[in-house]
Amino acid sequence: MMRLSGEARVPDAFRGGIVALGNFDGFHRGHQAVVGAAVARARAEGRPAIVATFDPHPVRYFRPDAAPFRLTTLDQRQALFAAAGADAMAVFAFDRALAGLTAEDFARERLVGLLGAGGVVTGEDFTFGRAKSGDARVLARLGATLGFTAQAVAPVADGGDPVSSSRIREALVAGRPREAAALLTRPFAIAGTVQHGAKLGRTIGYPTANIALGTYLRPAYGIYAVRGRMADGRVLDGAANLGIRPSFDPPVELLEAYFFDFAGDLYGQTVEVELIEYLRPEARFDGLEALSAQMALDCDRARAILAG
Repeated sequence: MMRLSGEARVPDAFRGGIVALGNFDGFHRGHQAVVGAAVARARAEGRPAIVATFDPHPVRYFRPDAAPFRLTTLDQRQALFAAAGADAMAVFAFDRALAGLTAEDFARERLVGLLGAGGVVTGEDFTFGRAKSGDARVLARLGATLGFTAQAVAPVADGGDPVSSSRIREALVAGRPREAAALLTRPFAIAGTVQHGAKLGRTIGYPTANIALGTYLRPAYGIYAVRGRMADGRVLDGAANLGIRPSFDPPVELLEAYFFDFAGDLYGQTVEVELIEYLRPEARFDGLEALSAQMALDCDRARAILAG
């Protein structure tokens, strides 16, 4: 699967494609419906299927001081789009130039001029253009003028309410990863490069893979049952602390995953850690002995949950 720049003319092989257009952060069930419709149409018409996304997220551009809220990185989205059947991912850099385009200019310059879109598929609630002046109805009108077809996909409901990235964030912040997973169709996962830490876990028999949280949303701090996906394809069960480690000074915000029955070296490797179940909040312990005893209990509980 190719990653294309939204600021350059795409190769001829991708022109005339069906473009799924949206932020798609999290790539939840609603996003999957939009991309699925685009892929199905592309296959039926013998055209390439392209997913166009934005980076950084528009919220980050307009509110640079906003707390971290990302559900997926670009690399994660690319892998998810590929699994959904897309042929390429086009990334629009959301900057001053893009933010200043009117809806008509965006459609003419970016969708037609650079992507060469033969059709565009969005969610019904998608907005675009300066001051959010464009919506699905505007896109259909512009398509009729500029030579592409437009399709809007209805929201996907769960429990009577539309599936949304906001609902997923709320569930994760509240410590309900299973609820988030039901909306995502997979566990929420944090991917990153394993870095060196203080190596205190080794002293009590629980060596951890330490991953910075970066721009990801901060789920509820605490202990989780997790699964780790390694670069070589291995999947490892484990338990992880996500937070600031209140038993240690100075506090450092990290995801620290301990993988059961694993003794290899993960430093410098990319690991994706899935949050399966929230076990308990973070706590401060009086000494390493008390911490070690609690970790043993946490690991036993995590093993039981993951085995089920």
